[in-house]
Amino acid sequence: MVNYKSIKLSPGLYFVSTPIGSARDITLRALDILANADVLAAEDTRTLKKLLEIHGIHLKNRSLISYHDHNGSKARPKLLAYLKNGKSVAYASEAGTPLIADPGFSLLNEVLSMENDVTSAPGPCALIAALTVAGLPTDRFYFEGFLPNNKSQRELKFRGLKSHLGTLIFYESAIRLNDTLVIAKEVFGGDRQGVVCRELTKKFEDIQRGRLKELSEIYFDKNIKGEVVLLVAGAGNTDIDWSEIEQHVRDALKTMSVKDSAEAVAIAFNVPRRDIYQLALQIKSGGD
Repeated sequence: MVNYKSIKLSPGLYFVSTPIGSARDITLRALDILANADVLAAEDTRTLKKLLEIHGIHLKNRSLISYHDHNGSKARPKLLAYLKNGKSVAYASEAGTPLIADPGFSLLNEVLSMENDVTSAPGPCALIAALTVAGLPTDRFYFEGFLPNNKSQRELKFRGLKSHLGTLIFYESAIRLNDTLVIAKEVFGGDRQGVVCRELTKKFEDIQRGRLKELSEIYFDKNIKGEVVLLVAGAGNTDIDWSEIEQHVRDALKTMSVKDSAEAVAIAFNVPRRDIYQLALQIKSGGD
């Protein structure tokens, strides 16, 4: 059954999000674009060909160009030439959303410099899928992307994020997960909550939730495969000196509005703006 429809696409670059596992997670709009674009480009042309085949989309006589980190300087001129000639170009990453820990940023900049249109066909993204099922706070989060290969660099990365209040999200290699969890336990503390999401949306999807010391034990010397997203709960508010924050809010309210005071103090102390806003309202209503 064909799910796409025949449409005329306007000239420009179309970033198309593709499934991270289940082929059925692709959107109907993404199928429309892939079926009707003048030119197709992909991080992995084999993966895109398979996806097109699954959904009954024929390549016909259209060009399919490989574009990834290693050949970008050679492939970009070809794609830019098509755009210059008024063609529609659809670019798909191997899995997930283009540019999110995937190639495409240099291409985007050059296309924008040419004042061509750029359109996003949003869809699957591993970090959002993991955040959705993790059970950790979602009101504030920080995505670091792929962690460094070097062990000491991973430790430095964690130490720099130790006091961050939002949920932390990392992409990690399955073969390094055990070592990474040991480092995370040492830096963030064994009682900090964490989640390991592996093979999301795939047949052997596996999600483990618990304290970092528990996760470290689960994956100790465990030989696993697949794509991994590691999430770590943000730092708690226990070490924050609220008396100092209150004084700064009082000082700010002498010259600024409640909204501006809350914004300034929240940024200065790296705490949720809504908490500071409520504090500022209390101070203001109390006549201080």
